[in-house]
Amino acid sequence: MGKRVKFSFPPEMVKEPVIYKLGRDFEIVTNIRRAEVREDVGWVVLELDGEDAEIERGLAWVGTTGVRVDPVSGDVIDG
Repeated sequence: MGKRVKFSFPPEMVKEPVIYKLGRDFEIVTNIRRAEVREDVGWVVLELDGEDAEIERGLAWVGTTGVRVDPVSGDVIDG
C-alpha cells in the first residue's frame, strides 16, 4: 500500500503547501525522496503510504491545484 509519484510545480504553486495539505486532509503519510525547488519552479518525488483509494483521492485533489502528478518507478535515491 504505497505509491511513488513526482509532483511538478508551476511557478505560481511553488510556495503553496500542497504536500502539507495532502498529509493533513487525507489519510496519507508523505515521505520526500528527492526534490529540487527554486523560486520559479520545483519538483518533488514522494513515497505515499496509505490505503490505495485514499491515495488516489488525494492525488486527484493535487491534480486540481495545478500541480502535475506523474508515477515514478525504481529507487529514486539510487538514480
